[in-house]
Amino acid sequence: MDCCTPSNNVGVSKSECPSCGNKGKNVQLITLKSLLKALALETIKPDNSYEFCSNSACTTVYFNGNHSQTFAEDDLKVPVYQKNPSMDVPVCYCFDWTRERLMKAAGTAQQPADQIKAHVQAGRCGCEVNNPQGACCLGNVNAFARDLNKG
Repeated sequence: MDCCTPSNNVGVSKSECPSCGNKGKNVQLITLKSLLKALALETIKPDNSYEFCSNSACTTVYFNGNHSQTFAEDDLKVPVYQKNPSMDVPVCYCFDWTRERLMKAAGTAQQPADQIKAHVQAGRCGCEVNNPQGACCLGNVNAFARDLNKG
C-alpha cells in the first residue's frame, strides 16, 4: 500500500480552522513530525488530532481539534503550495514538480501527472512525510495543469 491509495488519504474533519473558519482536513501525526521545524515540533501534543487548512488566504497551516494550537508556514521546513504562490514551491513534493517546472512542461510531450502516477504505482511516493497536506498531490498537479490549459 502506498501513500496515494484511498485508504491513506485523509478526509475532511468536522473541525473548522480557528483563523478562517474553513473545514480542515485530517493529517497524520507523522506529517507534522516530518515537516515542522524543531521549535514547533517541541510543542505538538501527540495525543491531539491535527488538521490542515487549505485556504490560500489563511496563514494557518495546521491546527488541533480544540483550537488551542496552530502552526503557520514559518513553522514548517518547506513552503506550502496552498499558501505560497512562488513559482519554486512544489506542487508535487515527492518528485519536485514546482509550479515553474510544470509550466515548462506544459505543451510538451512530457506529461508530469503520468510520470508521477508511474512513480506512485512503483511505490516511490512519500506524500505523508513530504507534502504538508499529508495526502497525495496528484489532485493539486491535475488542477494546476487544468488552470494552465484555461489560461
